[in-house]
Amino acid sequence: MIDFRYHLVSIVAVFLALALGLLLGSTVLRPYALEGLQALTKHQKQQIDSLQQNLNQLQGEVAASNQFAQANAAQMLHSLLDGQQVVLIEAPGAPGSVTNGVTHALEMAGATVTGQLQLQSPFFDTSPAGSEKLAQLAEHLASPQGLTLDGSAQAQASELIANSVLTKDGPGQPVAGQRDSASAAVISGLATEGYLTASGNPWNRATLAVVITPATPPSANDSNAASQALVTLAQQLDIAGDGTVVAGSIGGSGPGSAIDVMRTGGRQGHLSSVDSADTPAGQIVVVQALFDRMHGKSGSYGAASTANAAGPSPAPTPSPTASATSVAANTKAGHAAAGTP
Repeated sequence: MIDFRYHLVSIVAVFLALALGLLLGSTVLRPYALEGLQALTKHQKQQIDSLQQNLNQLQGEVAASNQFAQANAAQMLHSLLDGQQVVLIEAPGAPGSVTNGVTHALEMAGATVTGQLQLQSPFFDTSPAGSEKLAQLAEHLASPQGLTLDGSAQAQASELIANSVLTKDGPGQPVAGQRDSASAAVISGLATEGYLTASGNPWNRATLAVVITPATPPSANDSNAASQALVTLAQQLDIAGDGTVVAGSIGGSGPGSAIDVMRTGGRQGHLSSVDSADTPAGQIVVVQALFDRMHGKSGSYGAASTANAAGPSPAPTPSPTASATSVAANTKAGHAAAGTP
């Protein structure tokens, strides 16, 4: 019969074996374990050094590309959008670097930025109460213009905004660059209710538009209401004017962004998008894409995997007539400054 002393001896034997194993592991096996860990550490350090080298090289290439773009932007964009009026539409959280960079590129191309509309979060409220309030306001503001609005509340408001700030500048159309009192009333009405804010003179009818997306997508899901609404707005702007480009930063153009919704959902249609508008090269491409939209061409440009190309190919150039007009204007201005006829 097994008694208590047997159990006690068994337990002591187990602990002695465990202690002996630990002792052997820390003495006999220690050099081998240490050698293995050192080899693994050395290999991982080599990998980290290699990745850092690649990162430094890529950062150098990006810096060189940006320097090249900055140095040649004026020549590449000269007279490309002479005489055109452009309005900027910013989503909540749109990067200031994109807005400022695109504005500068547009001005180098000879365009006039009429103003900016900054959309506010109530514009994207799809709750029953929020939708009803926006739809009723849009219908009320559209009445004096004789517009009949269709679709969701955001679609109706988008159509109203597009027809208030843009023109094709043709027969029977509002004149580009001139203040439009009806447009000013619409913008004022939407601003009063908190749907947007305005800066500059967006009621001076523009011919082209740039929609600037948030720095971060609202969600990784392409069905999110905010991105869907931005695409709808861009489509309405493209119909009302001579062309619209949706521009965003590289970080803000991933899954769930308006640019991703356009590209992967087959909704790009006649719209163009640029996902690298936070870089000098991307800002040049925004202007080139606008020029192409005026001539019926569209594309998905930038650095993201969903882009078709880095930019339009061949790169657009201004028409000889536009160049001659620009040169004549510059010469006249020079003579005036010098006091010669």
